[in-house]
Formats: sequence, C-alpha cells, structure tokens
Amino acid sequence: MHSADEHAAEHHVSRVEGERSRVLLVDDHPIVRRGLRALLEAQPDLEVCGEADDAEAAIQAIQQTSPDVAIVDISLHAGDGLELVRQIRARWPLPVLVLSIHDEGLYAERALRVGASGYVMKQEATGAVVNALRHVLKGGVWLSERLSARRLQTDVPGDSKPTDSPLGVLSDRELQVFHLISRGCGTGEISRALKINRKTVETHRAHIKEKLGLKTGVELVQYAGRYQDSSKRDQ
Repeated sequence: MHSADEHAAEHHVSRVEGERSRVLLVDDHPIVRRGLRALLEAQPDLEVCGEADDAEAAIQAIQQTSPDVAIVDISLHAGDGLELVRQIRARWPLPVLVLSIHDEGLYAERALRVGASGYVMKQEATGAVVNALRHVLKGGVWLSERLSARRLQTDVPGDSKPTDSPLGVLSDRELQVFHLISRGCGTGEISRALKINRKTVETHRAHIKEKLGLKTGVELVQYAGRYQDSSKRDQ
C-alpha cells in the first residue's frame, strides 16, 4: 500500500505529455486566488487543482490533489511561506513558484535556498506568472531580468549587495521570525509555525533587535508593523 506522499510523487513523475499541468494555489487572500484561478484556467496547458490559505491546508491539498506545481505566497493565514516551501521540497519532487508582494532583492535568493524554483512579485504583469510556471515545470529556475542582472553584478568585486534593505543583515531564519512578527504573531505562534521551540524564537528575536539597532521588544514589534504596512502599500 502506498502512502499519500508516495502517491503524489508517482503522479508527478507520471504526468502524460499533452495533459494540462495541475497547479495548487497557496495564498491567504481569496481575491488573489480567484484572480490567479481565472488567469490559469484560461491557459490551454494549465489548470487549478486546489487552493489553500495556510501551510497545513497546503500539505493536505498536495496529498489529496497531486499537483504538478505549487504557487506559494510568503504571507499565509497561518505559518510561513518559506518554511512551507522547505517542507514541500523535503517531501515531494514538486516545483514551487513563490509569488509575493515582498521585495525580490530581499526574499528571492532565500526562497531559492529553501528549494523554490522561482520568484515572481505580484506587481509584475500577469503574463510573468504564466511564463514562470511553464519555465519551472520544465525544470528551470525563474527570476526577473532585473534580479538576474543584479546576481551577475554581485560577482564583481566591490559591487553592492542585491538589496539595500536594512533587513538584508538578517539570516534566513531571522527574516522568517521577523516576517511573522510583522503579521502580529507572538512567540508561541512563531514556534508552532516554524517548528522550533520558544527559547529558540526568543534567541532569534534578540539577534534581530541587535542587528537592527532596536532596544526593546516593543520597538521590534513597531518596526515590524511599519514594514508590514509599507509592503501592503506597495501591493
């Protein structure tokens, strides 16, 4: 008898050429999911097989619908998008395309490090999503031309980092913790979302404060809140 994970993996590798590729949408905004569904269902080679608004629902949807590719937002109703990408890639040979409002210069490289096959900002034209999906379904890696050029520039000695964001000093895990703080999550929620203990969360919070020059937990929450507000305005 096969497990649900094994079934999903077998389905992925046995996709018949010519069939429409099945896409799972993971985003905590129903309106965004509705728009993506309409866009993808209009394509001759793509179809939406399921939707989820948080990490747990996404894992269940993969087991139940056996998608060929997943679109995942960094900001989820519960959990963290980058951690979800890590979990998916640890269990299935499933390409994941991250679609987010957040600065690609800050998040794209981190998304690739946890296993994503590409990164698209929501501000990009809708055609970019379709092109990116087709590209990663063929085994490629998708980044914007702007970020690809910046990655090449980082090979030049003395050139600037890919992002000027003050958050660039944070480690991948610290950025995940910061992002969850910006969404109003407390220590317990962060602990459950990232599957780390509360003491580790507190250690990350202390490191974040030190790196950002913040003295108190209140200052950290306020700083993170301003970051979240600015991201929403940019959407």
